[in-house]
Amino acid sequence: MVSIFPTAHNSEAPLKICVYMASRIGARPQYSAAAAEVGTWIGSQGHGLVYGGGQVGLMGVVADAVLAAGGEVTGIITQHLYDQEVAHQTVTELVVVDDMPTRKREMFQRSDAFLVLPGGVGTLEELTEVWCWSSLSLHSKPIGLLNCDGYYDGLLTFLERSIDDGLMGELHRELLEVSDNPIALLTSLASLSSAN
Repeated sequence: MVSIFPTAHNSEAPLKICVYMASRIGARPQYSAAAAEVGTWIGSQGHGLVYGGGQVGLMGVVADAVLAAGGEVTGIITQHLYDQEVAHQTVTELVVVDDMPTRKREMFQRSDAFLVLPGGVGTLEELTEVWCWSSLSLHSKPIGLLNCDGYYDGLLTFLERSIDDGLMGELHRELLEVSDNPIALLTSLASLSSAN
């Protein structure tokens, strides 16, 4: 059994930032613009991207921006998705795994921090899994939610209701860094990662 407990991050080493996001481009240009800004910052700061390995949607936008800014990109993709020809073939490292649980575990273990961009049910599942593990003190890697153009307003309202109704603790909500500013959020995550 593979432990999910993190090892200490060397504050001198570049960070590996895992970004969860849609494999679709979305209807609003703000999503692509934010994804490109995130990728450019990661690459230009000398950090690396860990993501789901796709060349399509917001996934492809972030990966391309990191590469264009001189950063390294590690994509982790299942054989099923690779066979559908959605894999990004020019990333620094492309890891093909058997199934989704293995994919998510690899992404977690290779990352120092997590950033969530707009996405659908798969993105929400990835967010809630690493957030749940954090709330159980299984890791201390920081998690950021980019509330681009108010995309996650409904989720944030739900979380407040959960707290108000006594079904979730305020401390668990505070484990999630939320901002509508990509650079401010990434800077905060980098600072928190270096402190771990």
